[in-house]
Amino acid sequence: MDSNTTIQRQRPLAAEEGIAAVVFDLDGVLVDSFGVMQQAFARAYAEVVGEGAAPFDEYRKHLGRYFPDIMRIMDLPLELEEPFVRESYRLADRVRLFDGVRELLSDLRGRGVRMAVATGKSGPRARSLLDGLGVLGYFEHVIGSDEVARAKPAPDIVLRALELLDTPAHRAVMVGDAVTDLVAAREAGVRGIAATWAEADVAALLGAEPDAVLGVPDELLALVAPPR
Repeated sequence: MDSNTTIQRQRPLAAEEGIAAVVFDLDGVLVDSFGVMQQAFARAYAEVVGEGAAPFDEYRKHLGRYFPDIMRIMDLPLELEEPFVRESYRLADRVRLFDGVRELLSDLRGRGVRMAVATGKSGPRARSLLDGLGVLGYFEHVIGSDEVARAKPAPDIVLRALELLDTPAHRAVMVGDAVTDLVAAREAGVRGIAATWAEADVAALLGAEPDAVLGVPDELLALVAPPR
């Protein structure tokens, strides 16, 4: 995809608007965890449901939501959560940061931009994963779906991030790879940025009318304050 062309179709978002904080989704934005997710989901499905192929393609359509919410949508047993989480922890060393993410986080910190993570994962699992990758320290707060009343697409987790960052909505953006991220951002009054470097459903993201679409992580730098 030609990300520059796509960005031009979106409403303008300029650095002079004073972006002081970035709220990131985790999976599909900061980390490439889809292979681990697929293996963990397959193992959980085999243990709880039994024979047959685990419907991972359907599961991926709902990423961004809290795991129990996805199970309810898919009409699958909530008991899948325990083995899914267990296997996710076991395989966590296979998760990798996307190319350019570590450099992006360093550049944003150098520009004085405050950062948080708002993820569909549980808080402890997200913090453990980021710590293992050596980037937890870039974020002032990492908030999981188990730590708010309502998970995405409700705005609660984004609003909580803004509260903790002490940043007004008009001075923040949220970067996500799923429609649920963009909906949560909009409902929180925050501009939503679509990340497309993880084989995202670009057509669905464009349908959600993001404020900008990024093809690679460092394109975000054009939207925030210049270096101090």
